[in-house]
Amino acid sequence: MNTPLAGRTLVVTRAADQAPELIQQLVAWGATVVALPLSKIKEPADGGAALKTALAQAAQYDWIIATSPNGAQRLANALTGLPTHTRLAAVGPQTARQLTDAGWPVDFVPQSFVADALVAEFPAGPGRVLWVRAETARATVADGLQAAGWQVDQIVAYRNTEVTVQPAALAPAQNADAVLFTSASSVERYRKLCSKPQPLVALCMGPVTAAAAQKHGFETHQADEFSLSGLLDLAQQWATG
Repeated sequence: MNTPLAGRTLVVTRAADQAPELIQQLVAWGATVVALPLSKIKEPADGGAALKTALAQAAQYDWIIATSPNGAQRLANALTGLPTHTRLAAVGPQTARQLTDAGWPVDFVPQSFVADALVAEFPAGPGRVLWVRAETARATVADGLQAAGWQVDQIVAYRNTEVTVQPAALAPAQNADAVLFTSASSVERYRKLCSKPQPLVALCMGPVTAAAAQKHGFETHQADEFSLSGLLDLAQQWATG
């Protein structure tokens, strides 16, 4: 049996309902996992009404863009049809899979799975796009596409809310070998709980997450591919390197 993480204790900070796939593979590779969810995904304040209204008028859009699996999942659930000229774009394969698994074809995924790459590789305007996003998403997509000639409408599809962590739950995490971060917000929340980077090693998905970890003093490692599979590969490389 391949157990490259045997003897390692890793902290998973992903939301509880989104962590099982990651935790299952880490455990299969021999790791001891401390589950410390720092966020909970909730519906937007309007319960999704704005998204449904926008999609009822989908014919006015050339593109509909999802920049996270959470947004793509809600987009897929709310879609009832697509005009032939309206295409779907996703920031990466995990995001695209939420749409394709529901039967909606995705016409554009950037080569690097981050918002900056999506903006850089996206076709030039003019035209109109609908960006399906998190409540606290960076303005990268809107600003970049507007600069490229697109009119950008934005819809908040979900909220990434903070979870209260009890001190007793934090202690096992601080004694671990490394902590896995999948977003910059999880880095910020973790550091609010700790007086110093502990454990020191941070395994990060994506450059924005890695930059946040580095800013807070972690020994930062960044996955080559900005996806869960890339993060798993990074954990294996770190443990065996």
